Amino acid sequence: MKKYYLLLFALFILGCTPPSKTTTAEKFASVLEDYYQDGLALYRINATYEGDARYNDTLPNFLSPDFKAKEAAYFNTYKTAINAFDDKSLSAEDQLSKKILNWELDLSIEGLQLKKELMPVDQMWTFQLSIGQLASGQSAQPFKTVKDYENWLIRLDGYLEWMQSAETKMREGIAEQWVLPKALVKKVLPQLKTMTQPQLEENLFYSPIMNFPEDFSSEDKERLTNAYAHKITEQLIPAYQQLHDFMAGPYMEAARETSGFNSLPGGEAYYAHAIKYYTTTTLSADAIHQLGLSEVARIQSEMEKVKTEVGFEGSLKDFFDHVRNLKSLMPFDAPQQVIDHFKDIHTAMKPQVDQLFSLQPKTAFEIRRTEAFRESSASAEYNSGSMDGTRPGIFYVPIPDVNSYNIFSDESLFLHEAIPGHHFQISLQQENTGLPSFRKGLWYSAYGEGWALYAESLGKELGLFTDPYQYFGMLGAEIHRAVRLVVDTGLHAKGWTREQAIQYSLDNEAESEVALESEIERYMANPGQALSYKIGQLKIRELRNKATQALGNQFDVRVFHQKVLESGCLPLAFLEYKIDHWIHDHK
Repeated sequence: MKKYYLLLFALFILGCTPPSKTTTAEKFASVLEDYYQDGLALYRINATYEGDARYNDTLPNFLSPDFKAKEAAYFNTYKTAINAFDDKSLSAEDQLSKKILNWELDLSIEGLQLKKELMPVDQMWTFQLSIGQLASGQSAQPFKTVKDYENWLIRLDGYLEWMQSAETKMREGIAEQWVLPKALVKKVLPQLKTMTQPQLEENLFYSPIMNFPEDFSSEDKERLTNAYAHKITEQLIPAYQQLHDFMAGPYMEAARETSGFNSLPGGEAYYAHAIKYYTTTTLSADAIHQLGLSEVARIQSEMEKVKTEVGFEGSLKDFFDHVRNLKSLMPFDAPQQVIDHFKDIHTAMKPQVDQLFSLQPKTAFEIRRTEAFRESSASAEYNSGSMDGTRPGIFYVPIPDVNSYNIFSDESLFLHEAIPGHHFQISLQQENTGLPSFRKGLWYSAYGEGWALYAESLGKELGLFTDPYQYFGMLGAEIHRAVRLVVDTGLHAKGWTREQAIQYSLDNEAESEVALESEIERYMANPGQALSYKIGQLKIRELRNKATQALGNQFDVRVFHQKVLESGCLPLAFLEYKIDHWIHDHK
């Protein structure tokens, strides 16, 4: 004790303060930050997408056994670390972070036991498509300095290793009968072939060389041009050709005729995991299938009202064909007109946004046409901005054939992908300084896609859907998500074929057959993801109705939206708990 007082006296004389004891909250925050930082070091491409440049020159081979071992150690280490903290010692927000991280880690540990890595390449979801976006020089990988250009060359070495491992995994998949359907292999082949373009100026990987910053010296330009040309012609093109030839030959021969994961060994377990992962619920495939059927029937009754309003005589299926082929809904002859059309939608709704949202993001967003190399099989999508807000969020619109581009669903599409859908939700989450770092980039599809689908239903409140065909477009987008509940579970739990799923979709929604073929193949490649939209939307709408009834004239939709958005992505059960407590406290 005497020594302690002497230390205090010495610190007083020196003008210092005694060392403070680290609090439980600080220790817990440190563990969460370590989890986030270690995650960026492990999943280095994620750091790039978040605008963190530390790992831009590396790409671990996440198909390798060594990487899988590192993943397992990472998950289990932090599972132990966070559960060393007693809930009673944590604040309510820290308890929520602990619950979320436990949910995340449990799902990740469970996922390590499954075999999805034996199908590392498909036509929509896998890494060979992401790398193409990065290679374009218009995405998250920066090409502003000489060092940036050099980083990308080094990172491509990691990608070449991944390509070789992808073939190895697919050969293992052949041996274990874990292979893609033939229909999906057919869609991958032209994507790979495009990357074997020998004319450098037309090769996507050469794009950064075509767009040098003005301040580069002539020596650096010449050196980098030679290095990129060598990398593309001597390494990348042969690697793509090898993967193409393997998938066109031995893999196509081994590919399956079936469409769903239930035809794979252990596929039922994989689908059960996928449902849990994507919906954040414990709903069964049968329950989701029945929910989908009832939602399809409900929305069709609303569609009948629009059909009557516009004076169309005939069946609802006939009306679908009418909408698909109505020339007045295909008014464009240049892709830029489509982009300008979405800008006009934004302008029309701007005055009403403040009436529904007191909480709005600062991050800018842009509307761009989808890159040509993936446009034929891509859906419209949103790519988030960087964590620091310096890179905008981007709404990508595929326009493979502008003359047949139909605008009937464009208002609901903008609400979903841009404002107030993905752009609001994701940007607000990233900008929230009150969240621990790992939660700023967290994504639960049921919440994120559920919010975006809920955002579509706000069109009338935002001054849109004045044209009955645009309102029908919203209903079409909603029934599209309801149909997904039926066909995804049909494909992966009930033995439906690709053709059955396409026909059910054609019978119950207004999308074209070409678009629906792409959609069904999307579900075939990634089971469960298609379920998240409707499951999440129904929960958010249920919570809004509950709050409206409970609070009466005290209900403020701006506050409700703030409460839904302010904590970032949450499993649906956690969101419901949060809203229930807000209702209770507000009353």
